[in-house]
Amino acid sequence: MTQQIEQMESQARSRANGSSFYAAMRILPPGQRQVIFEIYSFCRAVDDIADDGGPRDVQLAQLGQWRADIDAIYAGAPPSSAPRALVEAIQDFDLKREDFVAVIDGMEMDVVSTIRAPDWATLDIYCDRVASAVGRLCVRVFGVDEENGVALAHHLGRALQLTNILRDIDEDAGIGRLYLPREALQAVGIVTTDPVGIIASPVIGLACAPVAARAEQHFLWAEAIMARCPARTVRTPGVMAGAYRSILKRLIARGWQAPRARVRLRRSSLLWSLLRAALP
Repeated sequence: MTQQIEQMESQARSRANGSSFYAAMRILPPGQRQVIFEIYSFCRAVDDIADDGGPRDVQLAQLGQWRADIDAIYAGAPPSSAPRALVEAIQDFDLKREDFVAVIDGMEMDVVSTIRAPDWATLDIYCDRVASAVGRLCVRVFGVDEENGVALAHHLGRALQLTNILRDIDEDAGIGRLYLPREALQAVGIVTTDPVGIIASPVIGLACAPVAARAEQHFLWAEAIMARCPARTVRTPGVMAGAYRSILKRLIARGWQAPRARVRLRRSSLLWSLLRAALP
């Protein structure tokens, strides 16, 4: 089991390397950086379960094991598979059980029923679980105060996840998923529930526009929150916000009509975000 845990962490570290997440993490002091990586490893592990395409009963059992491990940690019992470093991170930074559980709940939403055009309310719940809950764990490590930390996680998590949804519509459709909200699709006359058919629609851009607008508004709210926090506590989320907002702007500039070129973060944009974060 120890070997499996080490392999899981090695794979997560390899996948993080070179990403905007990894670049943002690198500016943290070593102690904080390691804890954030443990949170990332947990998130990658449960996300991989949800995305592996295996039998649903197996996926649910694997997520159930993580749920049992989290419960064991908070009950003071040794978990069967969670790494010791995660246990120590939870203890050292008083990370909340409900946030880990929320992440698992979000992954279960992808497993129990393939998500296709959820309503806005369901999409918001999903974003809270798979993104803002992760943010709530991270802001405690960054040292953001409780009130501002929860608010920052709420808005930045949603901004990042909505940007991911817009960036990945082709990839998601390829596995039968579609996260664009039902109301936005119906408002432009799209009534099919077939993801491939939806993303090929000539009016897909009109359905993506309100999602992009909502993401942009969350970025603005997140920036306002970070502006009133000590700079040292929001450097890493500042890099993430800058990187993903750049992706969102490039998506909007590219447009939504098929065929859609994959949008990736320019290295210069990431370096600029890192430079801004490093300045006092």
